[in-house]
Amino acid sequence: MSAPAHSPQEMQDTIAGGIGESPLRPDGTLKVRGEFAYSSDLWHEDMLWGATLRSPHPHARIVRLDVSRALAQPGVHAVLTHEDVPGENVYGLKYQDTPALAADLVRFQGEPVAILAADHPEIARQALKEIVVEYDVLEPITDPERAAHDDSLPKLHPDGNLVRHQRIVKGDPTATADVVVSGVYEIGMQDQAFLGPESGLAVPAEDGGVDLYLATQWLHVDQRQTAKALGLPLDKVRLTLSGVGGAFGGREDLSMQIHSCMLALRTGRPVKMSYNRLESFFGHVHRHPAKMYYEHGATRDGRLVYVRAKMYFDGGAYASKTPVVVGNGTTLSVGPYDVPNAHIEGWGVYTNNPTCGAMRGLGAVQPTYAYESQMDKLAAALGMDPAELRILNALSEGSTVVTGQVVDFPAPVAELVQRLRDLPLPPEPTGERDIRELPGGASNTTHGEGVVRGVGYGVTIKNISYAEGLDDYSTARVRLEVLGGEAVAMVHTAAAEVGQGLVTLQQQIARTELGLTRVSVHPADTSVGDAGSSSASRQTYVTGGAVRNACRAVADAVYALAAVRLGRAVEGATLTGGKIVAADGEVVADLAELLGETAIEETREFHHRKTYPLDPETGQGDAHVQYGFSAHRAVVDVDVDLGLVKVVQLDCAQDVGKAMNPDAVVAQIQGGSAQGLGLAVMEEILVKDGKVRNPSFTDYLIPTILDMPPMRVDVLERPDPHAPYGVRGVGEPPTISATPAIANAIRAATGLELPRVPIRPEHITGV
Repeated sequence: MSAPAHSPQEMQDTIAGGIGESPLRPDGTLKVRGEFAYSSDLWHEDMLWGATLRSPHPHARIVRLDVSRALAQPGVHAVLTHEDVPGENVYGLKYQDTPALAADLVRFQGEPVAILAADHPEIARQALKEIVVEYDVLEPITDPERAAHDDSLPKLHPDGNLVRHQRIVKGDPTATADVVVSGVYEIGMQDQAFLGPESGLAVPAEDGGVDLYLATQWLHVDQRQTAKALGLPLDKVRLTLSGVGGAFGGREDLSMQIHSCMLALRTGRPVKMSYNRLESFFGHVHRHPAKMYYEHGATRDGRLVYVRAKMYFDGGAYASKTPVVVGNGTTLSVGPYDVPNAHIEGWGVYTNNPTCGAMRGLGAVQPTYAYESQMDKLAAALGMDPAELRILNALSEGSTVVTGQVVDFPAPVAELVQRLRDLPLPPEPTGERDIRELPGGASNTTHGEGVVRGVGYGVTIKNISYAEGLDDYSTARVRLEVLGGEAVAMVHTAAAEVGQGLVTLQQQIARTELGLTRVSVHPADTSVGDAGSSSASRQTYVTGGAVRNACRAVADAVYALAAVRLGRAVEGATLTGGKIVAADGEVVADLAELLGETAIEETREFHHRKTYPLDPETGQGDAHVQYGFSAHRAVVDVDVDLGLVKVVQLDCAQDVGKAMNPDAVVAQIQGGSAQGLGLAVMEEILVKDGKVRNPSFTDYLIPTILDMPPMRVDVLERPDPHAPYGVRGVGEPPTISATPAIANAIRAATGLELPRVPIRPEHITGV
């Protein structure tokens, strides 16, 4: 890791544990010791256990549903179906198209059909077997490209099988070029693979409402959807965040929220639901598989002339975030490059495959894999160095992206690639090698024979925060008071801490803005205003901005109080070290003494700059508020005889605007790179005829510490003048650029086309 390249920021003074430092995470020690309480650890003495009956078929009509035998089982307190949904039996993030419980049709394997509550989880599981469901099994629709264009297929939803079609036209869509390369690329269905399964505890309240404690990414959107299904006003459905064991997009959609609340309200007792790993694979959305047709044209000296692309995203049974994936996929389709002419089309469709939705790098992972594969193919056709081709065509501040939007903040794309290119490569192996460093590792499959080395690059652009005209904001409440003779701040937001370190960041901002050390963070819940989702790399930007605004409002109130109590103006003063310090350095007052019994509390929102919808015909428009950029260089060893791959080194350069917490920034880049590595060579949910074939961590493989290579992380700080503290979202870009870097390195080693990820041994050996 290299130190961030510092740039001037808004802060001149520092305080221990403030912005720019890496204080100890308040949850870190507990997690390391295994003492942290996750949502699956929730407990109530009087609680029942909930369970869900799911469809074994990807497409079928429900002919008969009989719960009487299950309800008669000892220890079973309630069995509910769609007829028992007290409100509207429909929910959804973008489109209201998903039933809480299937009524007459199931559209994917694992769709919830009935729920029950029992005294013990084993009683609940056995009682599920007593529910009788007769199905009329239908032919599943599984081909997304056909679903987009074939009107003869059955309509999975009233308006058909198309979720969204987006066209983007820039410049001359019929432009020609000296050198043309094309390719068809596919990306498999990746799972978020968070370690903490879906779980929560619903507690019925005396006012007829319900309190739900759960792991989620967005408390308020869960509240709105759950209240609608329960037929209750929002103030009767109260949500509190519990410990979250990872998310990566997979907790944006509902899972057990409505079900647990229905059971709690029906039985009058607390109900806990906690999925096992098998059920988790069916209980949340996954990354959209995609098929993409690309053509790049360039001049003989390597300047891009045009890009043409068609992309098909398989949304599965319900819309979830498919509209956003199509929007992101098309607007980011040509990458972080200057492209004067483009014609792009993207389709997101319904099928009977598992529902797909948000996952880290939403909508950018798929096109990045395609266009970065194309950039290597173009470099080969031109006889150019792949890194040099990327540098030559890189976006910069003032460039115009494919939607016509001008990049009005730093875009150091060329510098990222240059920094990677200049890093030393690992030494070429000589002599007898340790088998643990070879493809296959300790399985002793080779001693170096048949092993070849390759180097590859991957570069990406990712939008930060919500887009296309959505009012993206967050809310923060900050309270300042004296406890134990010391000034203490309490920060309260509804922003979900999902492992990214947001709790620490809120403390850092409050320490810096209020000039004090003791800052606590109130548990996130819906009693404070909406903070939006912990997704789209947005929370540091918007919730950080809201905490800043609330802290500054508190500081203004402190100065006003000081002016009254001290009888003197304090213009230009600052809060430092628990003191009010005048502009000339004079200590005006001790903060704790000034406050006394007075508490100051302020609530503020932060809204980022406006974005705008895309033109429906041309796709032009200022759709995004900010872009993040990252680049990877991968070095791989490939056993061409067995098709085994060892990632030897994976270096990353990323611009983060401002490293608010340098250690956390590097950790995000390392973790994101691991998920990108997984998609490159091992992670895929295998689906055949709409049925999942590997719903377990035995058969769905994810990288372990043994799979992760050494990483050098080069953090740049090029502040965005439009963002709080100059920040730029960090979490998603490294996931995106790692995958094509590894794939390009494998291609460089083998000379094979390899148009699909994950790259499996049989793709290399041809067997």
